[in-house]
Amino acid sequence: MSIFEVIGGKNLSGTIQPQGAKNEALQIISAVLLTKEPVVIQNIPDIIDVNLLIELLKEINVKVNRTDRQTCTFQADEVDVDYLSSEAFHKKSGRLRGSVMLAGPLLARFKKAYLPKPGGDKIGRRKLDTHIIGFQKLGADYFYDEIANCFQLKTNGLKGTFMQLDEPSVTGTANILMAASLAEGTTTIYNAACEPYIQQLCKMLNRMGAKIEGIGSNMLIIQGVETLNGTTHTMLPDMIEVGSFIGMAAMTQSDIIIKNVGLKELGVIPEKFQQLGIKMNFNDDDIHIPAQDIYEIQTYLEGGIPTIYDHPWPGLTPDLLSIILVTAIQAKGSVLIHQKMFESRLFFVDKLIEMGAQVILCDPHRAVVVGMERQKKLRGITMSSPDIRAGVALLIAALSAEGKSIIQNIEQIDRGYQYIDERLKALGADITRKD
Repeated sequence: MSIFEVIGGKNLSGTIQPQGAKNEALQIISAVLLTKEPVVIQNIPDIIDVNLLIELLKEINVKVNRTDRQTCTFQADEVDVDYLSSEAFHKKSGRLRGSVMLAGPLLARFKKAYLPKPGGDKIGRRKLDTHIIGFQKLGADYFYDEIANCFQLKTNGLKGTFMQLDEPSVTGTANILMAASLAEGTTTIYNAACEPYIQQLCKMLNRMGAKIEGIGSNMLIIQGVETLNGTTHTMLPDMIEVGSFIGMAAMTQSDIIIKNVGLKELGVIPEKFQQLGIKMNFNDDDIHIPAQDIYEIQTYLEGGIPTIYDHPWPGLTPDLLSIILVTAIQAKGSVLIHQKMFESRLFFVDKLIEMGAQVILCDPHRAVVVGMERQKKLRGITMSSPDIRAGVALLIAALSAEGKSIIQNIEQIDRGYQYIDERLKALGADITRKD
């Protein structure tokens, strides 16, 4: 196991560019299974979760040519479908939540698939009901294999239908969408997720020959086709990294330019950080965060303490609430952070409190941050990264703190952020990776 040793309290400066979007990558790379023709994917993030998914594809005999760490050509013309039932596949796929994205393409093209018990972050219950119910409505049968600890799905042929999702699940929408693209007839998905990553997937599938309407809305209409073709696809910049760098710049009083952020696809993210009082300048597709001594949380018009909460797109992504919470620690004013979707995602605040932050954990979903206005600094401690986003929030806290911090279990951070230590060193951070 590796650790980060961080000497905090340094002002950073320079330019940093976000990686390709992790959450988009897991969908897009799974979609290569829908065709036997070559698919070229560009701007791939070089992170543990994505690399593990690529390994899974190799193991089921997908041809993979990685010309560099960000570009890869896939060809799924000789898929070993029988390997899907092996213990080795179930064990490896169970380590990665994103492996559920393989089910839709496999079910559509090969008429069988396996859904392992979800792995990944320990942030609360992450159910598969939306996926399985959607597949059922398309004509698939399933049963739970207790020995293999996974769901087995089979079909004699998927058929289009109308369905209203119980929740606008991003992964559920993507999985059902991919399955429906090769189903017979028309499928309508109502209450669909409409995140930029779903829009990217729809556009990619349409270039491959799919017929999808309603892109960007919560109603997707898919006219199934018999086969799909190859294509080339470039992934968006990772909006979670963009938000992380905005919060890091504010907390460390740094002057940072974030290059090529995909500004049109960021939605309310810049606005939410501006609500914390963070100044930013927009230059073409770049965001400049100037160094600020004080940033003040905006109150409601009547003067009340504001609430920042997650919500399905076009609301704020839940992946950034941990970053917003830690950024508010040194703000002027107070804010209530309401994490609606996952009941364990705020439990990392005990480490922030140990560092000296003024945070009140109200319940598993809500925390009040009383900004310290830089009247005192956080102090370095030893802590462990519980999940990807909390891990980076703790890293931001460590960068702003006085003294040395040790962050353990940094494999969680590596799952979502590529070469993060090297990229932060280039900005002047004192961070060392040690075994």
